[in-house]
Amino acid sequence: MTEELRYDGRVVIVTGAGGGLGRQHALMFGARGARVVVNDLGGGQTGGGGSSAAADKVVEEIRAAGGEAVANHDSVTDGARVVATALDAFGTVDVVVNNAGILRDVSFHKMTDQDWELLQDIHLNGTCAVTRAAWPVLREKGYGRIVMTTSAAGIYGNFGQANYAAAKLGIVGLANALAEEGRAKNIHVNTIAPIAASRMTETVFPKELLDRLRPEAISPLVGWLAHEACAETKGLFEVGAGYIAKLRWERSHGHRFGGTTDFTPDDVARHWAGITDFTDAEHPTTMNESLTAVQRTA
Repeated sequence: MTEELRYDGRVVIVTGAGGGLGRQHALMFGARGARVVVNDLGGGQTGGGGSSAAADKVVEEIRAAGGEAVANHDSVTDGARVVATALDAFGTVDVVVNNAGILRDVSFHKMTDQDWELLQDIHLNGTCAVTRAAWPVLREKGYGRIVMTTSAAGIYGNFGQANYAAAKLGIVGLANALAEEGRAKNIHVNTIAPIAASRMTETVFPKELLDRLRPEAISPLVGWLAHEACAETKGLFEVGAGYIAKLRWERSHGHRFGGTTDFTPDDVARHWAGITDFTDAEHPTTMNESLTAVQRTA
């Protein structure tokens, strides 16, 4: 039997930790020795309002179980204030779990500027703000673990969620770039696409499915990705209901007309079957591999 993974001495920030997934993440870290910053604005699922009660309650739960925790009630768009809470209370930060989010589902043709901008602010800009505030600390100490939260809606697209999907796939791009920038400083950045019962999914999924999608089935992956023993970085994972899988890009072998050959839309149409054929598919992971494919002549 392996030893229990612990976070003794580590300082962990979990955003949106007043309920749902974030709460479960925070409780897990607190139970395993981490000092936890429980961030939650306490607003509604569409982004309105605010209350200190949600974060404070989770802090009380962690302390009652013998752990260390403090609350932060700022919006994730004020990332510097979130990270300052960790620095003021515990002197450093080691792990950032970007979990906070809201929903404003509406079909694209009915979407207002506010519907769009608020989703980008909380999901993409908020994730960036918290991570950017922690980044200098992680670089200086030569250690960090960052877990981003995306969604199947961002990866695959979903009707009525153009604002949410755009922000969530933007987070994957941010994570991939930061994973490359963080490699030399032992900062690992990974992304999860969780499917779990929460106030954000209770109106989307039927009850029989929600009963299986427990938040407790997401946190173990977050815990592993956030641990010092985990070497994974730049990964994207689907997780839910006891299932975990890694995703990757797939590229067809394609068709090469040649860099100096003139070709027309008609030529593209004629070769379309080959262009879209995934037989002998490739799985690029870097910008270099993208350029290599373009430069190949056969």
